Amino acid sequence: MGKSESQMDIVEKTTRSGQKSWSLVALSLSVLLVLMSCAVVSLNVCTTRGCVTAAARIIQNMDPTAEPCQNFYQYACGGWLSRHVIPETSSRYNIFDTLRDELEIILKGVLETPEQEDREAFQKAKMLYRSCMNESIIEQRDSLPLLEVLQTVGGWPVASADWNITNGNKEPNWKIEDKLALLNFQYNARVLIDMFVWHDDRDSKILFFQIDQPGLGMPSRDYYFSDGNYQRVREAYFQYMVLIAKMIREDMNMSKDDNFVQEEMRKVMEFETDVANVSTAFFWKAEEDENGISQYLFKGLGFNWTLFIQNVMSSVNIEISPNEEVVVHGMPYLRELKAVVASYSASTIQNYLVWRLVLDRVSGLSRRFKEARANYRKALYGMMLEEARWRECVSYVNTNMENAVGALYVRETFAGKSKSMVRDLIEKIREVFIETLDELQWMDEASKGKAREKVTAIREQIGYPDYILEGQNEKLDREYTNLNFSEHEYFQNILQNLQHGAQKSLRKLREKVDQDLWLIGAAVVNAFYSPNRNQIVFPAGILQPPFFSKHQPQALNFGGIGMVIGHEITHGFDDNGRNFDKEGNMFDWWSNFSATHFKEQSRCMIYQYGNYTWELAGGQNVSGINTLGENIADNGGVRQAYKAYLKWVAKEGQEPRLPGLDLTHNQLFFLNFAQVWCGSYRPEYASQSIKTDVHSPLKYRVMGSLQNFEAFSEVFHCKKGTAMHPTEKCRIW
Repeated sequence: MGKSESQMDIVEKTTRSGQKSWSLVALSLSVLLVLMSCAVVSLNVCTTRGCVTAAARIIQNMDPTAEPCQNFYQYACGGWLSRHVIPETSSRYNIFDTLRDELEIILKGVLETPEQEDREAFQKAKMLYRSCMNESIIEQRDSLPLLEVLQTVGGWPVASADWNITNGNKEPNWKIEDKLALLNFQYNARVLIDMFVWHDDRDSKILFFQIDQPGLGMPSRDYYFSDGNYQRVREAYFQYMVLIAKMIREDMNMSKDDNFVQEEMRKVMEFETDVANVSTAFFWKAEEDENGISQYLFKGLGFNWTLFIQNVMSSVNIEISPNEEVVVHGMPYLRELKAVVASYSASTIQNYLVWRLVLDRVSGLSRRFKEARANYRKALYGMMLEEARWRECVSYVNTNMENAVGALYVRETFAGKSKSMVRDLIEKIREVFIETLDELQWMDEASKGKAREKVTAIREQIGYPDYILEGQNEKLDREYTNLNFSEHEYFQNILQNLQHGAQKSLRKLREKVDQDLWLIGAAVVNAFYSPNRNQIVFPAGILQPPFFSKHQPQALNFGGIGMVIGHEITHGFDDNGRNFDKEGNMFDWWSNFSATHFKEQSRCMIYQYGNYTWELAGGQNVSGINTLGENIADNGGVRQAYKAYLKWVAKEGQEPRLPGLDLTHNQLFFLNFAQVWCGSYRPEYASQSIKTDVHSPLKYRVMGSLQNFEAFSEVFHCKKGTAMHPTEKCRIW
């Protein structure tokens, strides 16, 4: 997403942050007053700074006037929702976003610290940041860097005198295979065909070419065909397309011809709509075609695949045999794409390819290009303003130099002891998952045995890779050897990163799989499971309150990061992860009995979530099928974390109560679990995410998981038949 500097926005964020800090301190003092009175009655109240801060946070976030057995989300998050307005620069705002905001402030500080004797990787990260912040040069250069790129890709017919569109002429020797290859290896742009190097699903120790359908210009195919807000976005997208084409045509000193531009871009929109029409729903799962699991042989489809792949791989000096095996996903799309491409002229296809390249690069250009997309962004996301410049730059550098920035972040804030504490939590929750298998009636003993083997084999990555903090280890600096940034050429720096990222990925084809490779940086507020690696990852960025702190009660840690750990472990056994074995290979280790009953159990959850209506998204229902994997993980995660907490209490004893809260620690577990998901959306973003997000809306992530969990109803004394204690419950793990 593009962003621009706004001093007012920075002031507003700072003021908002200041108010938040003041109210937290004020509330903490009020908690202390309550604490003093409690201390007379009971000495079993935690009075540490960590406990007082945690209590204040929980009280602020909740709405005690709501009935927990009717709407636990409102009970847990009502206070947070009433105190937080979605920033005008955002399409949504939730707990994860607040943590990212705070993390970016830390990164701003470390990236702006003078280099002094910094290692090379840090110097380059700070140089890249300075080039992004150098707005005067970016404004001065305006569209010039983009015009240079357009020459390298063969020009933009709608704004190029070299293309005689009227007579149907095209660039000499124009081949779609050449253009798609160039976009792939030079600009890391996946248009019409997505080609990448990744683990072979059937043998995770081998890397293969993979072919799949890529994303579209707009988030999903609904935007090309549906009415209502989708139509408004579609109209804004087309106007954005036309406006950018006019701007480039003017910058190329071509005569003004608005009708010509309108007509040419209308053809582009028609072409993109036809491509969207043959695209399948964009939720990746292990593709199946009529011959079984993913095809391993490449055949025609009216496209010279050998030429395309050889062009891509020649960029990294790798020779490709015509008999090279390729994993092909999305075969129906590729078959239909042939007819779509054949029905349009070369100039229209070239116009589309260049448009998609330009669409992705607007964020690196001058302010007038960002202003050109304002109406589209407002229609798509509901966002009123561009993000503050420094936030855009911090985010960009973190995304493109994640290990260098991760090292700076970890040096500044991360407590090393957190690694061992989180590893201990992982073992506790893994142990519970194994024990819980005995409760499952739908799974036979043979499949349970395989499940035990798989969960035992799950490897974890916590915090950060050790080498990024080792000053004598040159591995970090070597990652950026080929990058030579200039403080005055931000757009060219972007192009370097694009080529570096594409070629780094392509070179892996002939490299040995590195099972210890981190696939994400440390300064990230998220967590992941990789089915091909059978691996869970918890970056340093998420190991902070409310998820985790060595200073807060274990009830909150188990309800926070414990739930996240359980969630990621369960992903190994959701509707996609279950297809992979303990080695990360796609292998059917299930008996027919267990596989059949897994699908039966899943149907309950598909129906449950599919009946949640999201008013904010125009009254559309959640897709129980598309969100199934995440719903399975949510349900399993909270169940395992709670059982692990009960085992911890049985061994370690009850914790002191939190001040100012008349709640048991079992209740606090569920409260912190729910408060992790506090957040709100703009209607425009809700309409998008209900079609594109594999996660259920935040409210239903909480409500659905707890409605299915008997222990929750027991802890909050919910009577059977109440909203949070329905008669019928779904359970898989």
